Amino acid sequence: MSTRTQALFWLLLVAFFFLALWTLADILLPFVAGLAIAYLFDPLVDRLQEHKIPRGIASFVVLVLFFLVAVLVLLLLLPLLQAQISELARTVPRFVEMAQRILDHLIAVAEEYTTPEVLQRAREAVGARIGDVVGWFARLLQTVLTSSVAFFNVLSLVFITPVVAFFLLRDWDRMLARIDSWLPRRHAPVIRAQAAKVDETLSGFVRGQGTVCLLLGAFYAIALALAGLDFGLVIGVFIGLISFVPFAGTMIGAMLSIGLAALQFGDWMHVLVIAGIFVFGQAVEGNVLTPKLVGDRVNLHPVWVIFALLAFGSLFGFVGVLLAVPIAAILGVLVRFALERYLASPLYDPKDGATRP
Repeated sequence: MSTRTQALFWLLLVAFFFLALWTLADILLPFVAGLAIAYLFDPLVDRLQEHKIPRGIASFVVLVLFFLVAVLVLLLLLPLLQAQISELARTVPRFVEMAQRILDHLIAVAEEYTTPEVLQRAREAVGARIGDVVGWFARLLQTVLTSSVAFFNVLSLVFITPVVAFFLLRDWDRMLARIDSWLPRRHAPVIRAQAAKVDETLSGFVRGQGTVCLLLGAFYAIALALAGLDFGLVIGVFIGLISFVPFAGTMIGAMLSIGLAALQFGDWMHVLVIAGIFVFGQAVEGNVLTPKLVGDRVNLHPVWVIFALLAFGSLFGFVGVLLAVPIAAILGVLVRFALERYLASPLYDPKDGATRP
C-alpha cells in the first residue's frame, strides 16, 4: 500500500469519526461520560488487581463507591444550593436596578460630551443588544427545560452511564489489547509511542486540572461564605465547575462576586476583601496548584484548551465539550510528532537530508 493510499485511508477514517460524532451527538452523552469515568478509575482498578482482586469485582466496588460519594455530596449540597439560587433569583432585579443607576450616571456624563443624536443611537444599539442577549437566554432556558433530548440525556446519565462505565472499566485491558492487535504491524511501535504520550498528556491534564477545580471550588465557597457574601456557596461551586477552562472560573467568579458585594454591602471595605480573596486564590492557583498538580509535562497550552472547548462545544454541544480536551491532547501530540519528522526531513533542510544514509 502506497503512502498516498495510507494517508487517504486515515483521512477518511477521521472524517467518518467526526461525521458520526456530529450525527449522534444527541445520544452520546452517557457513553462519553461512562468512557471518561472508566478512564479516570482504570489505574485504581489496576492496583486492586495487583492485590489479587478480580477485575470485575474491583470495577464494581470502585464505581459503587464513586457514585455513592457523588450522591451524598449532591444530597448535602443540593438544599443549600437550591436555597441560595432561589435567593439569588430574587436579588437579580436589585442588581439590575443598580446597573441601571450606574448606566444612567454614565449617560448623564456622556451627555456633556456628545450630541443628543449620537447618544440616542448609542441607547438604541445597547437596547437592541440587551434584547438579543435576553432573548437568547430565554430561548436557551426554554430549550433546556422543554427539550425531550435534554430530558432523555438526564435519564440516560442516571441509568445508562453507570452500566456503560462498569463494562468499559471491566473490559478496559482487553479492549486495549484488541485495538493494539488491529494496528498496522509496520507502524505499531510508533503508534504505541504516540498513544503513550497522549495518555500521559491527557491523564496529567484531566486528573491534575480536576483536582485543581475541586480545590478552587472548595476554597472560594468557604472563603466567600466566611467573608459574608450571601451567595458564596453557589459562586464557589460555579467557579469549581468552570475552572476546567483556564482562567474562566476566576475571572467570571470575581466579576460576579465583586458586583454582588457592592450590591449587598455598599462599601469599599467589603468589596476589597472579596477582591483580595480572588487575588490570593489566583496567586495560589498560578504558583502552587497548577505547577504542582498539572505541571509542564502536560504540554497543553491554555489558549489551545480554550479554543478546543469553544470549537467543539459549538460544533457538537455538551458532548463536544467533554471530548474537547482528549481530542486537543491527541492533536497536540500528533502535531508535535509531525513537526519532529518535518525538522528531520529534507523538506526542512535539504543538506541535512542529503547527508543521511
